[in-house]
Amino acid sequence: SVQGSAQWWSRGHRAHHRYTDTDLDPYSAHKGMFYSHIGWLLFKPRRKPGVADISDLTNDKSVQWQHRNYLSLAFFLSFVFPTLVCGLGWGDYRGGYFFAGVLRLVFVHHSTFCVNSLAHYLGDAPFDDRRTPRDHFVTALVTLGEGYHNFHHEFPSDYRNALKWFQYDPTKCLIAFFKLIRLAHNLKEFPQNEIKKGRYSMARKALDQFGRTITWPKTNAELPIISFEEYQRLSKQEDGRVLVLIAGFIHDVSNFIDSHPGGRALIKNHVGKDATVAFYGGTHDHNTAAHNMLAMMRVAACKYGGEVEHIKKRLGHVQTPTPIFA
Repeated sequence: SVQGSAQWWSRGHRAHHRYTDTDLDPYSAHKGMFYSHIGWLLFKPRRKPGVADISDLTNDKSVQWQHRNYLSLAFFLSFVFPTLVCGLGWGDYRGGYFFAGVLRLVFVHHSTFCVNSLAHYLGDAPFDDRRTPRDHFVTALVTLGEGYHNFHHEFPSDYRNALKWFQYDPTKCLIAFFKLIRLAHNLKEFPQNEIKKGRYSMARKALDQFGRTITWPKTNAELPIISFEEYQRLSKQEDGRVLVLIAGFIHDVSNFIDSHPGGRALIKNHVGKDATVAFYGGTHDHNTAAHNMLAMMRVAACKYGGEVEHIKKRLGHVQTPTPIFA
């Protein structure tokens, strides 16, 4: 593929993983898409890539042999060999050189370069969005399976790029096949539980962002606290408000009473009273939407929580207030 020796390539790749998106990243996406694609090869960087441990490669005899003989191997295997195959096979030396040699390398190079560029711009981040790597099917097609780059950066020791059966990752399948015929061994897979944690954290983050678009009800800290007697007094005033006490909160349901599916009378019967039991199944077991709508009608919190707590306090059956609202 003429992309440098295994030692040289691995050194840059490990630095890229260790220093992703920093000045020590040899293909940093923060320097622009052109730079991360091919600019890092054309322009001399201001500083060398960050330190990366390649001691395992420097101690590997086969890797060192390939590193020492890289230029001659690259020239022969990438240009001479395909030219000879096509020439001796069916007399097309020129086609072998240009199509099987030059054009093949152009395609392979830019396909590989897209892992550093396109895979850091296009797609989503299902495992971690603090850095630029992204997952996308289009990138997977262009790079022959390397498109699920967010997963690769988050779980770099995993031999897979894609997890789901429908995600395009022929390299994963090829490696698995090699294992089957005993040409590969000790394949690494990250624990499924840790992968789920990554998805969970991103799902929670997305949910939190969605939650910030919602108007939430006031909490007891944002509401005035009044006594049960004060609530009863206010509910008798002819000021247009319809006050109902439920679960420690006093609600003004005046804008809803005419829309109440159970009718006006049912609500009117509980004005100035504690309607907690009725709301929570005594009369009707209301659904989640009803609870959410009711919470938006809060205007005050009742001291000690409700009518029962108020009576107990008045009779001296409780020593300290025990509010039930939260």
